[in-house]
Amino acid sequence: QVQLVESGGDLVQPGGSLRLSCAASGFRFKIYPMGWYRQAPGTERELVARISGDGGITDYADSVKGRFTISRDNDKSTLYLQMNSLKPEDTAIYYCNVRYHQIDYRGQGTQVTVSS
Repeated sequence: QVQLVESGGDLVQPGGSLRLSCAASGFRFKIYPMGWYRQAPGTERELVARISGDGGITDYADSVKGRFTISRDNDKSTLYLQMNSLKPEDTAIYYCNVRYHQIDYRGQGTQVTVSS
Protein backbone atom coordinates (compact mmCIF):
# COMPACT_ATOMS: atom_id res chain seq x y z
CA GLN A 1 0.00 0.00 0.00
CA VAL A 2 1.10 3.54 -0.73
CA GLN A 3 2.70 5.26 2.23
CA LEU A 4 4.17 8.77 2.40
CA VAL A 5 5.85 10.08 5.53
CA GLU A 6 6.92 13.72 5.70
CA SER A 7 9.47 15.11 8.12
CA GLY A 8 11.69 18.11 8.66
CA GLY A 9 9.17 20.78 9.61
CA ASP A 10 10.10 23.16 12.40
CA LEU A 11 9.84 26.68 13.80
CA VAL A 12 12.27 28.96 11.96
CA GLN A 13 12.91 32.69 11.84
CA PRO A 14 12.19 34.73 8.72
CA GLY A 15 15.06 34.40 6.29
CA GLY A 16 15.93 30.95 7.56
CA SER A 17 16.05 27.61 5.78
CA LEU A 18 14.54 24.16 6.17
CA ARG A 19 14.76 20.90 4.28
CA LEU A 20 11.68 18.72 4.17
CA SER A 21 11.79 15.02 3.37
CA CYS A 22 9.14 12.57 2.25
CA ALA A 23 9.84 8.85 2.53
CA ALA A 24 7.76 6.86 0.07
CA SER A 25 6.88 3.18 -0.10
CA GLY A 26 4.35 0.85 -1.66
CA PHE A 27 4.83 1.88 -5.29
CA ARG A 28 7.58 2.20 -7.90
CA PHE A 29 8.74 5.60 -6.74
CA LYS A 30 11.07 6.35 -9.64
CA ILE A 31 8.38 6.33 -12.33
CA TYR A 32 5.86 8.63 -10.65
CA PRO A 33 5.82 12.42 -10.62
CA MET A 34 5.66 13.79 -7.10
CA GLY A 35 4.54 17.06 -5.60
CA TRP A 36 4.69 19.16 -2.46
CA TYR A 37 1.54 20.93 -1.33
CA ARG A 38 0.87 23.17 1.62
CA GLN A 39 -2.17 24.34 3.53
CA ALA A 40 -2.40 27.16 6.01
CA PRO A 41 -5.35 27.53 8.41
CA GLY A 42 -8.40 28.90 6.63
CA THR A 43 -6.91 28.53 3.18
CA GLU A 44 -7.15 26.03 0.36
CA ARG A 45 -4.39 23.53 -0.29
CA GLU A 46 -1.78 25.01 -2.62
CA LEU A 47 0.61 23.24 -4.98
CA VAL A 48 4.12 24.38 -4.06
CA ALA A 49 6.31 22.35 -6.41
CA ARG A 50 6.31 19.20 -8.49
CA ILE A 51 8.90 17.01 -10.12
CA SER A 52 8.93 14.38 -12.84
CA GLY A 53 9.80 10.77 -12.15
CA ASP A 54 13.39 11.11 -13.30
CA GLY A 55 13.80 14.49 -11.65
CA GLY A 56 14.52 16.24 -14.92
CA ILE A 57 11.46 18.48 -14.94
CA THR A 58 10.39 20.71 -12.08
CA ASP A 59 7.70 23.32 -11.65
CA TYR A 60 7.07 25.85 -8.88
CA ALA A 61 4.37 28.13 -7.62
CA ASP A 62 5.21 31.76 -8.34
CA SER A 63 5.25 32.47 -4.61
CA VAL A 64 8.24 30.15 -4.03
CA LYS A 65 10.24 30.44 -7.26
CA GLY A 66 13.87 31.19 -6.60
CA ARG A 67 13.56 30.24 -2.92
CA PHE A 68 12.45 26.59 -2.89
CA THR A 69 14.01 23.61 -4.66
CA ILE A 70 12.30 20.26 -5.13
CA SER A 71 14.44 17.17 -5.68
CA ARG A 72 14.29 13.41 -5.34
CA ASP A 73 16.55 10.47 -4.66
CA ASN A 74 15.05 7.54 -6.52
CA ASP A 75 17.50 5.08 -4.96
CA LYS A 76 16.18 6.05 -1.52
CA SER A 77 12.55 6.58 -2.60
CA THR A 78 12.67 9.99 -0.98
CA LEU A 79 11.39 13.38 -2.05
CA TYR A 80 12.88 16.62 -0.76
CA LEU A 81 11.98 20.28 -0.55
CA GLN A 82 14.78 22.72 0.22
CA MET A 83 13.27 25.97 1.46
CA ASN A 84 15.43 29.09 1.70
CA SER A 85 14.66 32.72 2.52
CA LEU A 86 11.56 31.64 4.39
CA LYS A 87 8.80 34.16 4.96
CA PRO A 88 5.97 34.23 7.52
CA GLU A 89 3.52 33.55 4.69
CA ASP A 90 5.25 30.19 4.11
CA THR A 91 3.78 29.01 7.41
CA ALA A 92 1.64 25.94 6.70
CA ILE A 93 1.41 22.18 6.92
CA TYR A 94 3.42 20.72 4.04
CA TYR A 95 2.39 17.48 2.38
CA CYS A 96 3.96 15.33 -0.28
CA ASN A 97 1.63 13.87 -2.87
CA VAL A 98 1.56 11.16 -5.51
CA ARG A 99 -1.17 10.26 -7.96
CA TYR A 100 -1.13 6.50 -8.09
CA HIS A 101 -3.69 4.62 -10.17
CA GLN A 102 -5.71 7.84 -10.46
CA ILE A 103 -5.92 8.30 -6.70
CA ASP A 104 -4.12 11.11 -4.88
CA TYR A 105 -2.18 10.00 -1.83
CA ARG A 106 -0.52 12.23 0.71
CA GLY A 107 1.12 11.83 4.08
CA GLN A 108 0.20 13.24 7.47
CA GLY A 109 2.11 16.43 6.75
CA THR A 110 4.83 18.33 8.56
CA GLN A 111 4.33 21.74 10.18
CA VAL A 112 6.46 24.66 9.05
CA THR A 113 6.19 27.83 11.10
CA VAL A 114 8.09 30.97 10.12
CA SER A 115 8.06 33.50 12.91
CA SER A 116 10.39 35.73 14.88
